[in-house]
Amino acid sequence: MKRLSIFLCALCVMFHNAAAQDFPVDTTGIYGERQDSLDAAVFVARQAGNFLSKGKELRTEVISAAGLCKMACCNLAESFENSASVTVGYSDAVTGARQIRLLGLSGIYTQMLDETRPVMRGLSAPFGLSYVPGQWLESIQIAKGSSSVINGVECMTGQINMEHRKPTDEKPLFINAAVMSDTKMDFNIASSLQMGYKWSTVILGHVSGNVSTHDMNSDGFLDEPMMLQFNLANRWLYQAENGIQVRFGVRALQDTRLGGQVLKDAEGREVMYDYKSYTLQNTGSIDPWGSDILNRSINGYVKVGVPLNEDNSQNIALIADYAYQDMDSYFGSTKYIAGQHSAFANLLYQNVINDSHRFTLGLNGTFDRYDEDFRREVVLQDVAFNTVTDLMNAGAFGEYTYHYGEKVTAIAGLRGDWFHGHGFNVSPRVTLKYMPIDEIVIRANGGRGLRYSTPLVDNIGVFSTGKQFKGAYDGHILEDAWTVGGNLTYYMPFGASSNTYLSFDYFRTQFGQQMVVDYERDPGEIWFYPLDGKRSYTDNYQVDFSVDPFEGFNVTATFRYTNAMIELEGKGLVEKPMTGRYKGVLNLQYATRLNKWIFDFTASMNGPCRVYEFMKGMDGITEKNGKYYSPVYPLLYAQITRRFKGWDVYVGAENLTNFTQKNPIVGGDNPRQASFDASCIWGPLMGIKAHIGFRFTLWKKA
Repeated sequence: MKRLSIFLCALCVMFHNAAAQDFPVDTTGIYGERQDSLDAAVFVARQAGNFLSKGKELRTEVISAAGLCKMACCNLAESFENSASVTVGYSDAVTGARQIRLLGLSGIYTQMLDETRPVMRGLSAPFGLSYVPGQWLESIQIAKGSSSVINGVECMTGQINMEHRKPTDEKPLFINAAVMSDTKMDFNIASSLQMGYKWSTVILGHVSGNVSTHDMNSDGFLDEPMMLQFNLANRWLYQAENGIQVRFGVRALQDTRLGGQVLKDAEGREVMYDYKSYTLQNTGSIDPWGSDILNRSINGYVKVGVPLNEDNSQNIALIADYAYQDMDSYFGSTKYIAGQHSAFANLLYQNVINDSHRFTLGLNGTFDRYDEDFRREVVLQDVAFNTVTDLMNAGAFGEYTYHYGEKVTAIAGLRGDWFHGHGFNVSPRVTLKYMPIDEIVIRANGGRGLRYSTPLVDNIGVFSTGKQFKGAYDGHILEDAWTVGGNLTYYMPFGASSNTYLSFDYFRTQFGQQMVVDYERDPGEIWFYPLDGKRSYTDNYQVDFSVDPFEGFNVTATFRYTNAMIELEGKGLVEKPMTGRYKGVLNLQYATRLNKWIFDFTASMNGPCRVYEFMKGMDGITEKNGKYYSPVYPLLYAQITRRFKGWDVYVGAENLTNFTQKNPIVGGDNPRQASFDASCIWGPLMGIKAHIGFRFTLWKKA
């Protein structure tokens, strides 16, 4: 869901958006000019919602504050509907967990950053996209390919960096509220306060949930779970007169989800899943299958920057982050209760020698302790484990950046990391940018990424099945991938603005090691096993075009094609299942004079994906050359925003074609059988939904 309103705002916000766009090079994310000066001029300007950054070394798509208002955009997962780079879908038809794909691969291979701090790792990954309110953010940057070595080694397909509202914003109060036709409600509040020159803070609050159940396709399962989320964060900035900066903050969250079957008792009352009474044996009593999930987390971080000379050409920085994630989850007769302690530390030294040369040296590492209590009881299988697992790595890195004026930029980085249980690994990364003329930008980059697999939480949809788990589902292999690619962007001399461009890019990701989750090896089973020398690769092609035909009107069109292949046991090299071949997006936006009225329309065309053989015969599934494919389907979104002094009121709708995946649950008539599978999702689960909402901004007086 998303919003549409183009409301922009204050020199402070504009500066931060610009600064955020340099995150692959900015080693600390700490230094910057003060933005809370009392005589700052506040004005309204028109800002592009989604655009390719011309100044970035990596191919980077920016979703600005205006882009985050194009649709209802209640959370991060719903912020990518205007982007063909990122595809968002459901991991299953029960839990409401959202997953992204970048370069045709699962979001677990994309490094998620919160202002350069790695986040959404492990237990927080399945639902993490739903835990970042869209109106908490100033911008999102989507960088494709292997990025800087500075933020760790886990980046494989790219990075998504989130810039939150700043303590230095000139907005003492911001309120956003929206309600959807499916009864989901969303409320956000933010307050930025400056207490003199040295101290400033921002408080961010969020609550969302739905108040009634829906089963639009009448399959006996809720289309979305009953949900209630509370989310609170407090961020601080201290800036000393000698240039030392300290940023720190805390965040706490609780989220409950109850989904699955809804049955009726003899009196006609609805009965939902209760894990305390559910049994695998169906005695004929009212005993619905479902999921009951409670997620709680707390996070704290600190970032310290110390200039070593007056012009800040030399500085050191320390970034430290700690998070605890608790996940109590039940799926039918399966129990998965887990806790994760995570710590990340990064110590950097940066030296800007002159305009042409700079280098960064540093040490960083991650530590994750998983405490897992797991039991799965399905047909012909009753397995359990209760373990404490430590996964850790520590590394040293160096990165050198060379600028030849504005024409050439070269970045060479090298990391050496020790992984617990896997020894020492070297990860090189190289980025090149060349501008032969001002209108043409050529980029190329490549490098290696490594990450520990956590098979069950990486693939949470497997819990919403009746299948047996086989193989290394409790293992943690070290996944290894190389990504190489490039981008060519041509800025054309027509249109009402200087930001008319046509862009082409290609990226290839090839795995040396990967945790394979195989639904096709044996009926009624899901196998987990390492790639171990077999082939797994993805080729990703994309074309972007943007133009303002006349003042106030923007047209953006994007098309992405993906060729994803994997070698499975007993099947050889096949097209990766449940991976869409292509996606096209067209966004039209028109704003009247002074942005009083803003009209936004988005259309996307989603290509077919190869589905599992056991899905043959389901509605919409077709056969071609002995393989089975989902249909091509469109999605349409529209929103109108009316802006007043300090207020935005917006109304819109999504999925205007009312297209949904028919019968998304295999074997839903008897979820106690091995044939039951609610994880095979290729399309939208909800039909047309309308929304209405408002935004209120109180600006600081000069």
